[in-house]
Parts: sequence; structure tokens; C-alpha cells
Amino acid sequence: MSKIRIGIIGCGRIAQRHAEHISNKGELVAVCDTVPSRADELAAKYQAKAFYNVTDMLSQAGEMDVVAVCSPNGLHATHSIMALREGFHVICEKPMALSAKECGEMIQAAEQSNKRLFAIKQNRFNPPVAAVKQMLTEGKLGKIYSVQLSCFWNRNPDYYANSWKGTKDLDGGTLYTQFSHFVDLLYWLIGDVSEAKAYTGNFNHKGIIEFEDTGAVILKFTNGAIGTINYTVNSYRKNMEGSLTIFGEKGTVKIGGQYLNELEYQQIEDYVIENLPEGNKPNNYGNYVGSMSNHDKVYDNLVEVLKNGASITTSSFEGLKTVEIIEKIYKAAEFVD
Repeated sequence: MSKIRIGIIGCGRIAQRHAEHISNKGELVAVCDTVPSRADELAAKYQAKAFYNVTDMLSQAGEMDVVAVCSPNGLHATHSIMALREGFHVICEKPMALSAKECGEMIQAAEQSNKRLFAIKQNRFNPPVAAVKQMLTEGKLGKIYSVQLSCFWNRNPDYYANSWKGTKDLDGGTLYTQFSHFVDLLYWLIGDVSEAKAYTGNFNHKGIIEFEDTGAVILKFTNGAIGTINYTVNSYRKNMEGSLTIFGEKGTVKIGGQYLNELEYQQIEDYVIENLPEGNKPNNYGNYVGSMSNHDKVYDNLVEVLKNGASITTSSFEGLKTVEIIEKIYKAAEFVD
């Protein structure tokens, strides 16, 4: 296999990031969007073929190895399964789907087609996150007592205007679109969740979104630790904080900044995290920013897996677990009017 040839389904904001890294790591050969002007614009920029429905792209794109699914959340499962059944590997944007059942169907389709299914969890590559993961793997904090996840972002009405974002069927909820990467880190760093309790409410986006803009969550992990998630998209005018604090028997550590990009605090027995490399900048969408832009590392892994048989950094099972935890939170949540 020479250059890996990749097609993109969905030509919105995040697809621009994918296209940039695909052109650096492989070859973008096809793009698809139901809005023809979007497909045409992205195709022209990278000399790719433009398609306006998924069936046509999958059947007519020609030589293609991988499909990147960047469509609305509620279509991730449908588009991934279609691509897998047509014989393509798939790399799927977050969240993997809007239900654990759909994630299971995607995994089954990959197994039946003998193709790879990549879940995108780019925050795992943030330097302070990677350093804390290594420390936890080595047992430096001892027994984990508790964890606090804070997600305080701003998403104003313009963000949701004339978009699938904010709709129950295609967006799914604030935890899916805004904070699923943060929930993934809870699973990756602390472990699986056995119980959840929550209050949610829509305080500042009534008539704009079809679900909550704020939540307060209590979690019990299978290893006995407890934790909380406080999240909102009502931070005044701009993002304020995305942080994760871990309390263990041998130390306390906090990863902070706006998007888990800074090591803000550490007090650890006989151990110091130091000399962290500078991370990538966040995904910048004009009036707001998203998570740290580590899609380059995601595509590095994809190339290594497909060319050299390396291990996938984030398995589809881990993508399923994130969705499963979010489902557990929403099922337990009491909505406050």
C-alpha cells in the first residue's frame, strides 16, 4: 500500500480539519455532502471528487481505502455501517454514535467485513493527559479516591443557528457534542462507571436547543472511586475551563486550561511531572474554540495500523464505552425546568 486514499462524508467544520491532515498523511480522493456547495468547495481545494449522496460516493469514488465519517452525530452509525459493508475501513468522529446499541452494530459490521473501525479520542494525546495516564499506569497516585471533571464552555445562539446542532435526533445532547472527549478521559484514566445520578436543565437556550445546556452529575466507578461532572455551555461570552482533578492516596493532580491543555497542579509522593512538550492549539471555529487539535496524531496512528499492523490507539470498544456512560447519565438525569 502506497499513499492511503481517504474519502470524507460530511463537509462541515470538523471535515476541514480532517482534510488538512489527510492531505498531509495520505490522499483525499472523495468528499460528500448533501449541500453541493460544501462538497464542491472542499473537493476543489484538495483536487478530490465531489459527491452529493453517500451511496454514490461509496460506489463511484474508485480507488479508496478509508472513509472518514464527519456527518452529524445521529448519522454516524448509518454512514459507518454503509462504508464498512462496502469494504472500506472507517474512522468516525465523536461521538461514535448516539446509543450503545448503534455502536455495537458498527463494531459487528466491522468484524463481518474484516475492516478496521477507528474511534476519534484526540484529547488522549494532550501532553498533560498523556503524562497523567502514564503516572496512573505506574500506580504513582496509589488508590484513586475521587475525581472532579469541570466543563465550562460557551455556545451562543449563533453556534446552533441553521444547523443540526441542538436537535435531539442529530445532535443528541450537550454531553455528546461538546463533552464526549472529556467523558472518554474519565473512562480512560479512572475506569468504567457503575452508577450515575444527575440533574440537568436548559437555562439559557430555550427555543434554541432541544435538550440541556447544563448538568450536575455524580458517578460511582467500578473500582470504588466516586466522581462528579459539572458542565455547562453558559459560560459568559467565552469558554472558561475544561479541567480534571484526581485525588488519590499518594497525590493530587489537576489538568486544566480551557480544554485540558495545562498541568495546573500536582502534589505527588516522590514524583514530579516535568518537561511536558507544548501541545497543539485548539480547533478554532471563529467565535469559539473546541478541544485540542490532535487529529494529526489520530491519522498518524491510522497510517501505522493500516501500513504496519500497529495497534489502534482508541478501539471502537472504547468509543462504545464513552457512549454507554453518557447514556447512563442521561437515563438517570432529572430535568429541572
